[in-house]
Amino acid sequence: MAIDTQEIVREDQLLEKLIAAREQILSEIRKVIIGQDEVVDQSLISLFVGGHSLVTGAPGLAKTLLIRTLANVLDLSFKRIQFTPDLMPSDITGTDIIQEDRSTGHRGLEFIQGPLFANIILADEINRTPPKTQAALLEAMQEGKVTVQGTTYDLPKPFYVLATQNPIEMEGTYPLPEAQLDRFMFNINIGYLSEDDEVEVVSQTTSVQDIRFERNVTGPDVLAFQRLIRRVPAAESVTRYAVRLVGASRPVSDGAPDYIKRWVNWGASLRASQFLILGGKARAVMMGRYNVSVEDVKALAYPVLRHRILLNFHAESERVKPDDVIRRLIETVPEPKSGL
Repeated sequence: MAIDTQEIVREDQLLEKLIAAREQILSEIRKVIIGQDEVVDQSLISLFVGGHSLVTGAPGLAKTLLIRTLANVLDLSFKRIQFTPDLMPSDITGTDIIQEDRSTGHRGLEFIQGPLFANIILADEINRTPPKTQAALLEAMQEGKVTVQGTTYDLPKPFYVLATQNPIEMEGTYPLPEAQLDRFMFNINIGYLSEDDEVEVVSQTTSVQDIRFERNVTGPDVLAFQRLIRRVPAAESVTRYAVRLVGASRPVSDGAPDYIKRWVNWGASLRASQFLILGGKARAVMMGRYNVSVEDVKALAYPVLRHRILLNFHAESERVKPDDVIRRLIETVPEPKSGL
């Protein structure tokens, strides 16, 4: 019994540390990023559960700055990879080179690590590099390892990829296939700021700045947060609601709404249900709760589902967007009754 009590105390202390970490990170990021608290929260949820995120937005909306700032306020290693059409897989994973031992004159192969060997990776404009290099990154995301010349190397933990892409300027790009997009936990959409926020950004960025960050969250902290979040319970009714929400997005499902059959070619996968619950656990803990609510699932439905719903030409002709479909799903799928 005493052991259980000690474990509860440790979990409570860790919960308090996670909540404090979120507030501290938000406070630090607000020194540079204005009016994007929801985007930052989604990034932190993804980090705290060990997922990866795709950040989408028009040029000039501070996608790269946001990710770089997030890395700056965490005590984690950071690498930025600018994806280009001539980038090769070995450019990101690393490669073997011939090295000579000066004392013996013996020559041998030595592995030189690529930029993937860091805790936080900014994959800038991922859709500008060919599929072979995209696949190398996505394999590293999935396995947490890279294989070079038949030898496998573990990547550091935590390992977190934030990839950016622009929804315009599609000429000369290599859009990610749906199966590869599915490996990203979130598709975080950065929109335009309000007028007041934009005025504040312009005023801040056109004056002298001397910004210094406090870095209080370490890699072991993040790994401990990930373990804590997975221990948070989710009621069967909430899990069932998440599964039904995802299932309703599939036109082949029994009872799929008429608008899904009309607009959607392919719905969300099982990963979507898993990420809705896992993300809901992180969101609950970040708000000081030890249980997942339907509101947590609803709040994360947009970033989890928007890149997993493949629309058809009917939707395009009617100018329907994935977020419109998700909004209809949330309105259509009934919530679990209280007490169930």
